[in-house]
Amino acid sequence: MDIEGFVRREINIKDQKTIEKILSERIIEHKDLNPEKASKMAQAVIEEVKNTLKIQGLEDEFLKELMEVHGADISMGKMGVGSRGAGDFFVHRKIAEIVASSSTSSFINPTAQDDGGVVKVHAPEDKMFITTAVDGIHSRLSEYPFLGGFHVARAALRDVCVMGSDPVAIISDLHLADDGDVGKLFDFTAGVAAISELVKVPIVAGSTLRVGGDMVLGDRLVSAVGAIGVSPHPPTARKRAEAGDIILLTEGSGGGTITTTAIYHGLFDVVEETMDIDFILASEAIMQEGLLPQVHAMTDVTNGGLRGDAHEISTTTGLGMEFYQEKIRKMINPRVLEMLEKLNIDPLGVSVDSLMIIAPEEVALQSKKVIRKAGVKVEEIGVVNNSGSPIIIKEDGSKEELRPLFREAAYTKIKKLVGDTTPEDFELMKQKVQQAAQKSIAKKDRVVQSIKGN
Repeated sequence: MDIEGFVRREINIKDQKTIEKILSERIIEHKDLNPEKASKMAQAVIEEVKNTLKIQGLEDEFLKELMEVHGADISMGKMGVGSRGAGDFFVHRKIAEIVASSSTSSFINPTAQDDGGVVKVHAPEDKMFITTAVDGIHSRLSEYPFLGGFHVARAALRDVCVMGSDPVAIISDLHLADDGDVGKLFDFTAGVAAISELVKVPIVAGSTLRVGGDMVLGDRLVSAVGAIGVSPHPPTARKRAEAGDIILLTEGSGGGTITTTAIYHGLFDVVEETMDIDFILASEAIMQEGLLPQVHAMTDVTNGGLRGDAHEISTTTGLGMEFYQEKIRKMINPRVLEMLEKLNIDPLGVSVDSLMIIAPEEVALQSKKVIRKAGVKVEEIGVVNNSGSPIIIKEDGSKEELRPLFREAAYTKIKKLVGDTTPEDFELMKQKVQQAAQKSIAKKDRVVQSIKGN
């Protein structure tokens, strides 16, 4: 529970004594405190929040703007942020616009909507491309920190690999709420370390903090892992895809999303299917064979499943893609596919953690050979064309445009209740989000100019 957030919500609705009473009771639920101490804590939070509200009366407009949020009046949940669908993609494009508004530049920045960002540096003897990526732990794996650490570390490394970069370092960022057992920190780190040992990439730095400091009650773990890679050649970015390219897909057994699906449906045996490093083995096989400079693009089938990735590639390149449903199904781990179908979860709308490779026909043929030699299953599942949109050819021969849902396919009962249909006011929501992003860019510009002026 966010006790500061609670006070901020209630301070203009309820009287202070009522807020203090409710908050004291909530604190006692989480902490072994007597009523007097809990009441004093509640009073302190209320006093601190009341002090912050004085910002509204500031005469210094610059200082006031610096501390106030340009709200969009749209919540994360309503917009579907983090749910890997149309709403999430839209917000990430706005974040990318804010990044791009900076006068600094990179070789591949967030506007490309790629898996990782790339900067080019001039090493003593040659050019060097440095790739960075960061992924957050799946929110429902807070109670299973080893699995959370394992899968998020693998995801970060995967994002570096698909950019055609050789991973060289891992960094870890841990945030555990005030009542969380420190054993969670160790189990999460052990999960990250397991991946580090398996792929021989060292963990070099990290940070450990509490979620919300003293203001959040509970034991929620919110963490992230970053990865850094290097390459002597340009990245295999999505924008390099060309009409006529062949699309390959390795077998996917899932990661954090599939693990979560299995755990919260009581299908624990499926969890073991996700514990592999096949994705990284396939990437390394292509690198070691020297095929990367000839591969046009690589990506992982994660954000919103194949629906989301195909849409993002088409949006970035302006090209179309044609997929074969029957071949895609064969590239999903049989036990994972069985679970998805049993639970009525769209396999095309959920993260299965496959490696998708887009390359000219001859390069695709060579890639298949070296990936199979590495012990990883891979098949041709489609082709890039000039149609402008991704199409899937179903097993009965019919065709359907492959569109992302508003949220990725619902894979837990609570997600099914939330739903994945697009809100009727989605266009209005997007306008409000766009306006908030523009205001944040303007705020950034004013602060930069002010500091430069001083």
